[in-house]
Amino acid sequence: VQLQASGGGLVQPGGSLRLSCAASGRAFRSYSVGWFRQAPGKERVFVARIDSSGGAISYADYVNGRFTISRNNAKNTVYLQMTNLKPEDTAIYYCAGQSWTTRFQEQSAWGYWGQGTQVTVSS
Repeated sequence: VQLQASGGGLVQPGGSLRLSCAASGRAFRSYSVGWFRQAPGKERVFVARIDSSGGAISYADYVNGRFTISRNNAKNTVYLQMTNLKPEDTAIYYCAGQSWTTRFQEQSAWGYWGQGTQVTVSS
């Protein structure tokens, strides 16, 4: 499975962005997909994940209802809708794929990674 994240950019505080994670291969439809982010000088951390059917979704506590993860298996794409963005959301956002994992908050649990897309929240 090859993943490609896109949709990042520069946005003002309070603004919104929608990130996309496009995947190759039909196997993607049976994969869970996660989003992680890495701020400058910090470790990569879990943001959100969605299972293959979209029936199981989890978010990091700091998301606090501002982000929504979804998927369109017909388009082999997972989305991360981000609203009410804050300067502390500035980071490179990565999507990751794995057939199944219960340790979805751990980077090591994910076998496939996209290249990342930069999100900058600044006035």
